[in-house]
Amino acid sequence: MSFTVDAAEELGVPEVLFWTTSACGFLAYLHFRQLIDKGYTPLKDESYFTNGYLNTVIDWIPGMKGIRLSDIPSFIRTTNPDDIMLNFVISETERSKRASAIILNTYRELEQEALDALTSLLLPPVYSIGHLQFQLNQIPENDSIMRIGSNLWKEETECIDWLDTKEPNSVVYVNFGSITVMTANQLIEFAWGLANSKQTFMWVIRPDLVVGDSAILPPEFVTETKERSLLASWCPQEQVLNHPAIGGFLTHSGWNSTLESICGGVPLICWPFFAEQQTNCRYSCREWGIGMEIDSNVKREEVEVLVRDLMVGEKGQEMKLKALELKKKAKEAATGPVGSSYVNLEKLITHVLLSPTIRST
Repeated sequence: MSFTVDAAEELGVPEVLFWTTSACGFLAYLHFRQLIDKGYTPLKDESYFTNGYLNTVIDWIPGMKGIRLSDIPSFIRTTNPDDIMLNFVISETERSKRASAIILNTYRELEQEALDALTSLLLPPVYSIGHLQFQLNQIPENDSIMRIGSNLWKEETECIDWLDTKEPNSVVYVNFGSITVMTANQLIEFAWGLANSKQTFMWVIRPDLVVGDSAILPPEFVTETKERSLLASWCPQEQVLNHPAIGGFLTHSGWNSTLESICGGVPLICWPFFAEQQTNCRYSCREWGIGMEIDSNVKREEVEVLVRDLMVGEKGQEMKLKALELKKKAKEAATGPVGSSYVNLEKLITHVLLSPTIRST
């Protein structure tokens, strides 16, 4: 939250804002004001949600060639000029320009065009210092910081024992994140798509996954898949995505999940829900070549085809190779002494946090 800028200015200390989005997501947010000024949002009426308007190509955002309105973070999809989230994002991005620096959990080799575009926007210095988990892995395990966790749900670690019994690249991991919700019908469509694919899967189903109802699966589905599935309410995701048994990830395209999957070398099936998940999905599928998108109006037939393509198809094999290459680059970026993220973290400390110039302004 950018209110910390005011506190830092009053105290005369450096202020570093950590945007937890992708670089491409942050870049899109920075252009919300121009999207309003150019008349793209708010939408004129609710018909614009479905009449093809969201397929309009935006060709003027630097570093985002060929981006469509549907790929821009979902908060522009409103007919209300006073929409809380639309205006909150504009306020936050405007205030972020007063920070001493901005840090992003990404790496240059993945998002170079977006990072270059951010540099051209007369912002404070933007440092890509990810993947942070690779940075964290360099801290000794007995250090007290390693006991800090940030999960919203209790992890069920028994799933790792189950994965240990599976062949390499044989399991589809399904998790729609901490806050994504769906309808009961969408849950059923995903379930039967997974069942009909005949692939082994591990599915994290939060108790609140279904809007206004319990996340209950049909007994027939449970019976059909019991020999090749595991259902859990939450799991240690990073550990799961780095397990050799995992061959693909059906995800909501949140940035943490996307980056963790990349750094595990795992290809994606993307079903974005809100915010910059749409942007992450676009880049995963169109720019990085590691994902396939499911239509928001999910149907079991499409789920079945995409899951099979992901796990045993030629497309899935191509995406796997690209994901492994991006994993290699992510690890190189985060390790010293010449990795791009490692160097950026050093620059952040010396040029910003320890800078006498910034402290005296």
